[in-house]
Amino acid sequence: MADQDRTNEEYDLRYSERIGEADYSEEASAEIAAPGVYNRSLDRDDETETAAEGRGVGYAALALSILSLFVLPVLFGATGIVLGFIARRRGSESLGGWAIAIGAISIIVGMFILPFF
Repeated sequence: MADQDRTNEEYDLRYSERIGEADYSEEASAEIAAPGVYNRSLDRDDETETAAEGRGVGYAALALSILSLFVLPVLFGATGIVLGFIARRRGSESLGGWAIAIGAISIIVGMFILPFF
């Protein structure tokens, strides 16, 4: 049993006398920790694609919100509001905001004013 404890101690890093010693420098350890080079141009491409997707969703949300002023205000207005929030999350703040506002106005008008006419 003593032999087994001794072999376990040989492999256990807590009992090692060489903790912290390595064959590489600190600069090399940073390269080992993060081997890939961070490329900012890839991030910009992703941001551009996300903004373009947000713009497309924003235009769709705005179209549905405007359509809801004339046809099925609750259905199209709610859909325009949801797509407006998605567009705002993807980077199209103004289109998403307009879609949310017009969709909310359409729902309010459709539920409270149009029944009286």
